[in-house]
Amino acid sequence: MLQKIEILNFKLENGKVLTKTPLFYQTFGQPIGNAPIVIVNHALTGNSYVTGENGWWNDLIGIDKIIDTNNFTIIAFDIPGNGFDGNPENLITNYKDFTAKDIASIFLEGINVLKIESVFALIGGSLGGGIAWEMANLQPDKFQNLIPIATDWKASDWVIANVLVQDQILNNSDNPIVDARLHAMLLYRTPQSFKKKFNRNKKADLNDFQIENWLVNHGLKLQNRFKLAAYKLMNHLLKTIDITKETNDFAVSARKISANIHIVSVDTDYFFIPDENRETFEILEPIKQNVFYHEIKSIHGHDAFLIEFDQLAQILEPIFNKQKHQNYVNA
Repeated sequence: MLQKIEILNFKLENGKVLTKTPLFYQTFGQPIGNAPIVIVNHALTGNSYVTGENGWWNDLIGIDKIIDTNNFTIIAFDIPGNGFDGNPENLITNYKDFTAKDIASIFLEGINVLKIESVFALIGGSLGGGIAWEMANLQPDKFQNLIPIATDWKASDWVIANVLVQDQILNNSDNPIVDARLHAMLLYRTPQSFKKKFNRNKKADLNDFQIENWLVNHGLKLQNRFKLAAYKLMNHLLKTIDITKETNDFAVSARKISANIHIVSVDTDYFFIPDENRETFEILEPIKQNVFYHEIKSIHGHDAFLIEFDQLAQILEPIFNKQKHQNYVNA
């Protein structure tokens, strides 16, 4: 069930003040205070509905799943303005006012309102993982485990470039959400993934290739779920990820994070490329003992974190081991 927290007089990174910010969220599993807390940050087109009927991470979160709702309290916040409450325009006047750090700060405000002192795991994929990096940087002792998946602690030049292309489409196309989604899916999948799925097959009784129909349908589905203002905001946030704004030095910023850091990349990711994550691990390994690198092997590219559930479950299982927490008692 969607719940709401009102955050008053929130100051954005650019200095503007939001008098009232609605933060929507959902909880799953055990009541708050009865079990270890897991915060799940959704990706660009996701929302707080992480498990249950049509939950987007049902393969990982639920009864007897890796993140077991019998043993954990799962909390998922909606990025303010994502429109999951049906009213993105209530918040967005200028989508470029917001940064990933602002969203991270708003989420942390929500955690404080819920009186949560410690979080067992903070996990997120893509944009959600970038926001997770920002949250851990802002409150480095709040989280026991930081698990950023198919993401990075900063927007690379490649990400920034593609955000610009998306922004241009969203502001200049006659059919902005559909057209932007067509382009985005070419970043989220790979040529090998498309070949395996479609193999140049055509739609029955039509001259259209199946890949064309699939892409257009993806665009139309997103258009039905997203308002333009919300999609512009989500896209823009990607290019603002950067935990080094204060230090200009990743090692300095990341060293203070006390959490175990589990970096999960995808070997064929064309968006948040694995080379960047390997470089991050190489920087951290000499200065931080509790940092770990994991890599999903897949032909599917960036979206593998939403497809390769068996591999992701194997990576996460040692972190979310049921036996470790079955006798949890709130202090």
